Amino acid sequence: MILCIDVGNTQIVGGVFQDDELAVQLRFNSTGSPSSDELGVFLRSALRENDIDPARIEQIAFCSVVPSLVHSLRNACRKYFDIDPFVLQAGVKTGLKIRYRNPGEVGSDRIADAIAAVELFPDQNLIIVDFGTATTVEAVTREGAYLGGLILPGLRLSMEALEQNTARLPAVEIVKRDQIIGRSTSASIQSGLYHGHIGAIQHLIEMIRTETFQGERPTVISTGGFSSLYRDAGIFDHVIPDLLLRGLLLALRMNTTR
Repeated sequence: MILCIDVGNTQIVGGVFQDDELAVQLRFNSTGSPSSDELGVFLRSALRENDIDPARIEQIAFCSVVPSLVHSLRNACRKYFDIDPFVLQAGVKTGLKIRYRNPGEVGSDRIADAIAAVELFPDQNLIIVDFGTATTVEAVTREGAYLGGLILPGLRLSMEALEQNTARLPAVEIVKRDQIIGRSTSASIQSGLYHGHIGAIQHLIEMIRTETFQGERPTVISTGGFSSLYRDAGIFDHVIPDLLLRGLLLALRMNTTR
């Protein structure tokens, strides 16, 4: 079994793969800079709660957008699993041609998404939209060239900004709103978050299609924690919530020999 871990700004998401099948997903709050012991205890406990013996984990791969947690998680893997983990970072094999001016600036989470998307949809121009703390939009050519993309505030971050920086706007549950007009303050915020994001994403997809792919329609993929909200929005060809974890699995195989 292989454990793949995505360290985000607000959550750590883990997935256990049995061959190519994602058997279990795990979640842990990444705020507050958890120690290596906290991470190790959580991972082992969460595996047991899902009827997986930690001793069955043969390899571990992770990526992190939180630099301070890389050292802690690496030590947790070594101490609690006796495994030296693979870390997706600058300098490793990805199978992509990184066209960023400084390839080291590209978030490893964005690279993992692209690796999996190219594997799943070969010979296609791709747009990948990842709904996380930030919403990221990436463009990848059919030749496997990672061109770059856009970063905008994610749904939860946008909601928290409204709640923390206004006098009377409350925090709300982030949900799909069928009607555009909200008839309460909470419903108005929810509609603004949901439909505002749709409008932004539709515009960005159209601009990338026109400017980058010369008007040719690319395959558009949605992933990330809030991707399921937009499953029926009619703007995505595929919704794959675990795309990043699958990209980590592929990167591990490219860079290690069993």
